[in-house]
Amino acid sequence: MSRRRGTIAIALLAVLVTALGVYLYLKGTPYQVEIDHGPSPEARANPYLAAQLFLRQQGLSVDHANGLDILPSLDPHRHSLLLLGDRYNMTPRQIDQVMNWTRAGGRLLFVAESLWDEKLGHSNDLLLDRVQLRQSLSKDLKEPPPDVGDDPYPQLTKLYLEDEDAPAYAGFDTAFHLEDPKNLAQTWANSARATHMMQLDYGLGSIIVVTDADLWKTPAVEQYDNAWLLWYLTADTRVTLIFNTDHDSLPTLLLRYFPQALVALFALIGLGFWHFGVRQGPLLEPAPKERRQLQEHLRASADFLLRRNGQAGLLQALQQDILRRVRRRHPGFEQLAVAEQWLVLARLTGQPTRAISQAMSPRPNRRLSSVEFSRQVAHLQSLRNAL
Repeated sequence: MSRRRGTIAIALLAVLVTALGVYLYLKGTPYQVEIDHGPSPEARANPYLAAQLFLRQQGLSVDHANGLDILPSLDPHRHSLLLLGDRYNMTPRQIDQVMNWTRAGGRLLFVAESLWDEKLGHSNDLLLDRVQLRQSLSKDLKEPPPDVGDDPYPQLTKLYLEDEDAPAYAGFDTAFHLEDPKNLAQTWANSARATHMMQLDYGLGSIIVVTDADLWKTPAVEQYDNAWLLWYLTADTRVTLIFNTDHDSLPTLLLRYFPQALVALFALIGLGFWHFGVRQGPLLEPAPKERRQLQEHLRASADFLLRRNGQAGLLQALQQDILRRVRRRHPGFEQLAVAEQWLVLARLTGQPTRAISQAMSPRPNRRLSSVEFSRQVAHLQSLRNAL
């Protein structure tokens, strides 16, 4: 009977599970969800990846380099070199190489990195100074801005082309302005207030200077005509982008990713120096307290008084002590003349008057030698002891 009940329970459980599955199948609605994991590692490492892909879709050959060491291998004919990264460490020799490459027929595009300094007569951007263009802040322009009431897009940079009714619009940063004091530029693009792109011929090649390249980074490259402008500036050429010219050094990378290992390494080095270091002589044991006797205290006190009061102070103290003792033994001593006082001292101590005169006379203000000072102290002590 118990076996039958077990079979029935299993059957009921199977029926319930089947019914529940059918119910969930009928009520459940399948759907698709897209989970955004953010940009890929390649996109995070290359802010111009979307711009490169766009140019390749237009049929251009696009390469990426991390430094100017590839310049000798680039044929300047029908080739565009885009310097989009920091150039603060660019040397004058590298600038000469880039300018010679451009003069031979290359197309150079770079970002102005520094403002013109009127007092110094140059900027900190050697390449910008070489092409004789200047960059300033738009808010510092001396001329008043033109009337922009009819401009529907005053913050966008407009590039006018021949046989085109409407300009191309680009999203340059309007905070900066390019100036051409030598009137060398053949083409330029302006917003309502400032100029943000200039192009000039240089030998067999050409140079394009822009105030910033953020409009070609992801995702700004897909806005306005930013992507088209990049294609227009590099059309019919091979393209090489350089935007990561400054690499982190090995110590910087170690400090960033392995700080604990560096701390342990420095601690190990310090312990090694401490263990193998050579000491200069044996360790000095601390002086035992029981050695400090009364004689040492007296000597230390005398050294202190000598440093504080000098030799004259010590000798004068002995002389005053002698005079106090004489006054106790000879009433009215202080009223006697000096010669009579010395006679009294000679009679009381048994010393000759000449010796009394030498011992009790005021000392000149000069430092005595150790031998002379000891002799004078011993003479005064003998007088004091005789009283």
